[in-house]
Amino acid sequence: MRRAAVVYNPTKVPDLPGLTTRVEKFFAQAGWDTPLWLETTVEDPGVGMCRQAVDEGCDVIYVCGGDGTVMASATALAGGDVPLAILPAGTGNLLARNLDLPLDDEDASLRIGVEGRTRPIDVGAIEDRKFAVMAGLGFDAAMMRDAPEGLKKAVGWPAYVVSAAKHLRGRGIRVKITVDDGDTMNRRVRTVVVGNVGRLQGGLLLLPDAEADDGVLDVVVVAPRHLFDWVRVTGRVIRRKDVPDRRMERFRCEHVVIEASRPQPRQLDGDVIEDGTTMDIRVEKRALPVKVRTR
Repeated sequence: MRRAAVVYNPTKVPDLPGLTTRVEKFFAQAGWDTPLWLETTVEDPGVGMCRQAVDEGCDVIYVCGGDGTVMASATALAGGDVPLAILPAGTGNLLARNLDLPLDDEDASLRIGVEGRTRPIDVGAIEDRKFAVMAGLGFDAAMMRDAPEGLKKAVGWPAYVVSAAKHLRGRGIRVKITVDDGDTMNRRVRTVVVGNVGRLQGGLLLLPDAEADDGVLDVVVVAPRHLFDWVRVTGRVIRRKDVPDRRMERFRCEHVVIEASRPQPRQLDGDVIEDGTTMDIRVEKRALPVKVRTR
């Protein structure tokens, strides 16, 4: 019999007994074996659990947690044959949003893992970690770091707006950016974001050309000097207007190196990692098999 694994973050699953009952009933009706349940920990947000599921011969691995749990699963499963399925349970659920997966329909999410098609998508690789959505250095990582946890649980993604307001008047960062081993560009910026997909919380499209399986990464360099510039940049994103603007540059590449003049907050798929001065990111093309809706 076929068997699934469910890798879940206990902090994102308020009713684990109820979830277990519903999921096991679904697989029994589908003619699958009882799923393997694997709980993430603070020390291991999902990498070891996914690798255990692969070693135990599971046919598909459902990830039930936030974007950080999905990122850990991408790190473990990229380059392999076992597909990832998503049971959204976090605040952002950005990979699910960008792949047009259901956000609040548990039965549909379960069925996609069993009946959906497998779509290999790209991932970004930085050091020994992978990300499937976006990586960032500077303002956007600080915004994610400082979003109040209680507010995130209460209202969801608008909590990031509250956090962003705290950082609008922050200092600029001097960075060097090298795209595909070309000439190094010197910029004074507030943030640099590298995306595999383009959509943010609230449906905002930051990287309009990004596709999950196009074989390249999309880079946006945001360099507002004052509050009015922030208004202009935000307006461009909301209107999806792509015109030349020194406050917001975009590039497409397979490899990008970002070097900051001083340590900065950094994030991968919304999960804040240690501060650093450098992000050296390469695309791994069509490396991560993900279960998506059938056409």
